[in-house]
Amino acid sequence: MIWLTWRQFRAQALTSLAVLVVFAAGLLALGLMIRSGYDADVAGCVAPGCDPEEALDTFRDRMFTPVLLVGFLLLLVPGLIGAFWGAPLIARELETGTHRMVWNQSVTRTRWLAVKLGLPAVTAIVCTGALSLVLGWAVDPFDDVNGGRFDALLFPARDLVPLGYAAFAFVLGATLGLLTRRTLPAMALTMAVFVVLQVVVPVAVREHLMPAETTSVAYNRGSAQTARLNLKHNGDTLIEGYALPGAWVLSGRTPLVDASGTKLTPEQVQPCLRGKPAEDAACLERLGARFEVSYQPGSRYWPFQWLETALYLLLAGLVAVVAFARIRRG
Repeated sequence: MIWLTWRQFRAQALTSLAVLVVFAAGLLALGLMIRSGYDADVAGCVAPGCDPEEALDTFRDRMFTPVLLVGFLLLLVPGLIGAFWGAPLIARELETGTHRMVWNQSVTRTRWLAVKLGLPAVTAIVCTGALSLVLGWAVDPFDDVNGGRFDALLFPARDLVPLGYAAFAFVLGATLGLLTRRTLPAMALTMAVFVVLQVVVPVAVREHLMPAETTSVAYNRGSAQTARLNLKHNGDTLIEGYALPGAWVLSGRTPLVDASGTKLTPEQVQPCLRGKPAEDAACLERLGARFEVSYQPGSRYWPFQWLETALYLLLAGLVAVVAFARIRRG
């Protein structure tokens, strides 16, 4: 049964493997380019008059687009695995009727499905994991400089979570193929569900995997470098865009308050705003201005990786239960 499954899956696996090898070669080339850029822009900033901060900004600006692009491509890999490996796996057999040859022998339907899912699923996870490792090596200098590992476009393309995505997408594709009994509809549904989850989880689920931490930040010259004041007509003064190094800030907008916790109105804040950032911040600091920030610390990056991977593996398990329940009913 295992040998039969491999023979049926072999053409897809070898074709996909060739594509993955090309992708991996591109990642190796990107890694060399990033390291060359780091040596030139950052490590090479030793001459008199070279501004290290400006050198870091130059390096980030040059590398951000290619790093984002390869991350997006890696994020597509699990979806493509689900659509092109998972969806046709069972649907094609049901369309052609070749499954009856095995079912009429001594192989039970449950065992048939277990083998059909098991071998390709392991292959999908291993291939995705290998690409994730190569990508991690390639972009490591950029990630060290950028620091935003929780970025919504970077987090899902790093380390463990792509493996969870691959397992879920493959099982989802195979199950939809079993339910629809048609290859093309199963492929389309697999991609649609995968894309929807890739939007819903970062927006509505990920930040709640662990309770957020909250801290009170004084408005001063330091915090004013990233915190933007927004004087609202409804009487509120809001802080927007504040960033904590390495952390994932969840509170996009938060009210500016005084030392007692009372909201500062635009009328109270306006006299401090004279167009000189340092003096403006010092004036607001004398008012005791501060704001609350809700965030996930950078130290929670790996717990979040494990938790989201576990979430997708759980979803894969639930979808597999549906598949086995369906196959038993015939």
